[in-house]
Amino acid sequence: MSKQDQIDTIREIVKDVKFAMMTTITNEGHLHACPMTTSETSLGAREIWFIGDKSTEAVANIKNNAQVNLSYVSQDSKDYVSINGEAKLIDDQAKLDELWSPIYNAFYEHGKEDENVQLIKVVPNGAEFWRSGSGVVNAAKLAAAALQDGKVADSLGENGSVEFD
Repeated sequence: MSKQDQIDTIREIVKDVKFAMMTTITNEGHLHACPMTTSETSLGAREIWFIGDKSTEAVANIKNNAQVNLSYVSQDSKDYVSINGEAKLIDDQAKLDELWSPIYNAFYEHGKEDENVQLIKVVPNGAEFWRSGSGVVNAAKLAAAALQDGKVADSLGENGSVEFD
């Protein structure tokens, strides 16, 4: 599979997934994960955008260590993507206007003018995906392997990884 095919596969998996688990690194070196709404994904431009809250642990962690990981699971829970990258805290009113949705008003008392609104841009370094394929076919392979004591895990789907330049 070519690099572009892998990027296209990742794009296909995450395009309809609204929420990601963003993992940051605390001051103590521990991992901290929280759900984030993905506002915009442009893998070609190496940009994944989120609207965060300045008062959260995630934003505090990013200030001290920009390395993050984003985990996505497809709607049918069959496909997975893990993206590692560098998070940047951005102050850009035009971008905020572009990304803002009225649904965010539920989280910020003063809407997009709230002092705690924080744009987060993740610049991906690399990504890995897992596609599990057909559930019926995989179930049949698993049943056959159970009866025959055979390893089938390597044939239960597709896996690939890519580094972004």
